[in-house]
Amino acid sequence: MLISNVVLVVFLISQLCIGVIGNTSLFILYIYTFFFKPHFKKMIDLFFIHLTIVNMVTIVFILIPDIVGSFGVPNFLDDVGCKVVLCIYRISRGLSISITCILSTFQAVTINPGNSQWAWLKPKLSTWTFSSLLCSWLINLAIYGYMVEIVMAKNNSTQVGRVYLHAYCQSKKLGNHNSGYFMSITFMYDFFYVGIMMWTSLYMVILLYRHRKRAQYLRSTSLSSQQSPELRATHSILLLVSCFVILYWLNNLITLYGVYAPTKFLNLEAVNAFWAACYPTICPFLIMKNNKLILHFTSSFSALRMTCFQRAHRG
Repeated sequence: MLISNVVLVVFLISQLCIGVIGNTSLFILYIYTFFFKPHFKKMIDLFFIHLTIVNMVTIVFILIPDIVGSFGVPNFLDDVGCKVVLCIYRISRGLSISITCILSTFQAVTINPGNSQWAWLKPKLSTWTFSSLLCSWLINLAIYGYMVEIVMAKNNSTQVGRVYLHAYCQSKKLGNHNSGYFMSITFMYDFFYVGIMMWTSLYMVILLYRHRKRAQYLRSTSLSSQQSPELRATHSILLLVSCFVILYWLNNLITLYGVYAPTKFLNLEAVNAFWAACYPTICPFLIMKNNKLILHFTSSFSALRMTCFQRAHRG
């Protein structure tokens, strides 16, 4: 195995471990909050739980085939395995896009001033939570169910032309009308959600800027020194959206290059898998950064450590 391959495998395995541990920890934290700390529970937490599960599925189904393939294991996936793995991966990726978009939209409505033209939407958010998640599932199942028809296991021949390649899988040649319609629909779907994300994020940035200017004008210590839970959640979601948009475009550019390149380069699928799994890997840590329960535990631990230090110093 070449040194470059060894480095790539180490990166993929590290990413798999970090991503699974991070998302599992966040999922356990939210389950603990729901059952034992209900006063910390918020409506938006349901989206975070859903995003955590989707991210974990994405990491497992995109990285494990490439890790196994890097060790030279032949025929790890057959036609049925390829259809299942790639279909689940694309559905979970689509859900990650739609849920991040819904999070951004819900938060933009939540922090809206009471006199805004969008204020009438606030009371309806709780009733739209389940329906928005259900619609996301149905839309992604309807779009990516078509992958069952176009995906198959790799054959031994050299691939040329417009073909989507995976560690053990490939698509049929993307030249007919159906595959063209499928790619057009997927890109329009992605652009629609990414466009809404960028618009709502810009709107939240404007609202935060106005809040900061108003706080400076009032010279209020309570407003400037301590953030409200809504502002902390807004900062987390803005970080999520920023990371998602950057990594989304990078992943898409590599994917398009792999499809349309006349010659298929070695390890391009593994490199693309690494970038595709970056957002699901760092997502739980961005969410935990401003989680109220973690901040509560951190402040309690700091107070306990300070108390022990003072007692030891006096003794």
